[in-house]
Amino acid sequence: MLDKLGSALKKATNKIAKAIFVDKNIIEEITKDLQRALISADVNVHLVKEITDKIKREASDEKIKGIEKREHLIKLLHDTILEIIGGEKKELILDKKQTKIMLLGLYGAGKTTAAGKLALYYNKRGKKTAVIGLDVHRPAAADQLEQNCKKINIPCFINKKEKNPIKIWNEYKKELDKYDIIIIDTAGRHSLDKELVSEIKTLNKAINPSHKILAIQADIGQAAKQQASEFQKALDINGVIITRMDSTAKAGGALTACYETNAPVYFIGTGEKAIDLEVFNPESFISRILGMGDLESLMEKVQTAVDKETQKKLKKNLEQGKFTLRDLQSQLQSMSGMGNLSKLAEMIPGFSSAKAKLPENIIGTQEEKIKKWNHIINSMTQEEIENPEILEKQTTRLGRIAKGAGCNTSDIRQLLKQYKMIKEFAKSGQDMDMSGGMMSQKQMMKLAKKFGKKMKF
Repeated sequence: MLDKLGSALKKATNKIAKAIFVDKNIIEEITKDLQRALISADVNVHLVKEITDKIKREASDEKIKGIEKREHLIKLLHDTILEIIGGEKKELILDKKQTKIMLLGLYGAGKTTAAGKLALYYNKRGKKTAVIGLDVHRPAAADQLEQNCKKINIPCFINKKEKNPIKIWNEYKKELDKYDIIIIDTAGRHSLDKELVSEIKTLNKAINPSHKILAIQADIGQAAKQQASEFQKALDINGVIITRMDSTAKAGGALTACYETNAPVYFIGTGEKAIDLEVFNPESFISRILGMGDLESLMEKVQTAVDKETQKKLKKNLEQGKFTLRDLQSQLQSMSGMGNLSKLAEMIPGFSSAKAKLPENIIGTQEEKIKKWNHIINSMTQEEIENPEILEKQTTRLGRIAKGAGCNTSDIRQLLKQYKMIKEFAKSGQDMDMSGGMMSQKQMMKLAKKFGKKMKF
C-alpha cells in the first residue's frame, strides 16, 4: 500500500539527515522525489504542485539555520503528507441511546461487505449490533448481506420479496429498537442519478440516521473526489469508508480526494475478511508506510479477532493447570482470523529493518505451519486431543493422523514438542496473567528465556 510514497519519504529523510548543509539543491532533489512518489500514488497533479511548492517555500526560509533547518525540513515533509491524507484522526461519535449508520455509495463500492465489517467491529467492542438490508434493486444483495452476517453471527434483517425499502424499515423498526448500533445497507447505482438521490433522501427522512457514511473503493483513485463532492452536496454525508486499500496503488488518490472535499475518512478496508477493517488514523498510516509500525491498529485487530468467551475458558484452564491441544488450536485459529501475517508484521515497530535479516519467505512458511497444525489436530480423536501424551506411548497412531492431515509424522512430533513447551510454561508460571487472553510482555520474555533456541516457530 503506497510503497513508493513510503520509500520516497524514507529516502528524503535519510538524505536530509546525512546532508552537511540543507541547501537549495537538497530541497530541489527531495521535492522532485516526493512529486514522483505522490503522482505514482495517484494524487492529483495540481495538489502535488501545490504542496511541493509549499515545502520549497517554507524549507528555503533563511531564518532557520543549521541543524534546526534539517529538523524543520523533516517535520515539514511529515506534516505536509499528514495534512493531505486527513490530518488528525477523526472519531465516529456514537449516540448514547442508539446509533444508526447508513451506508451510501455506487455499485461496486463495497457497501454490503463494509456493512458486515462495521457490525463485527462494534460487536467486538461490546455493542449490541444488527444489520438491515434496504438494497431492493441489486439482484442477490439481500443474499450477500445475509451470508456475510451469518459468518460473523450478526443479526441480519432482510425481506427478499419486498421492493419498497421504507416498508422493510417499518417492518423491523420495533425489533431494531433493542440494538445499540444499526448498520443500514442501501442501494447503489452506476452514477448518482436523480432516482438514487430521491430514494436516499426519503430513507434519510424516515430513518433519521446518526451518520451517513459514503463507501468509496480505493482503486477509483482521483475519481473519488467527484464522488465525495457529489454525495456531500446532494446528501450531506458525514464521512467516508475507503474500501480495497489492500490491492491498489491508487489509494493516495482516494485519500487526498477526501481531504480536498473535507470528507473525513473514518475507516479503511484492508482485505476480504470480515476483520479487515481499520479505524483510519493518518499519523499511524504514515508511521506504517515509513516502516515504523502501527501498534494501535495491531491492537485494534487483536481486539476484533479474539473471541472473549474462548479466552475466558483458556484462562480458567490455565489456572487449573489444564492446557489441551484444543486450547492450542483455538489460539492458532485466532491468529489465522487476524489475517495475513505479513500485514500484521508490518504493524510491529522495527519489523522493516528486521525483515532483511530473516530467511526468505519465513512468514509464508509460518502461515503454512499454522494451517498444517490445524489439520493435524482436526485429524485426532477426542482422547488424543485431551491427552496427547498417549501419542508418545502409542506411536502407531501417528501414521493414521498424518494420513488424515496430509502431512508427515515429523510435523506431528514438532507440534507435540511445541505444545509440551507451552504447557510446561503454563504450569510453572504461577504469576501468569492471561486477562484479555494475551500474555504480558514480561511473560513473553520469560517464555523466550526459558526455552531459547528450542522454540522453532
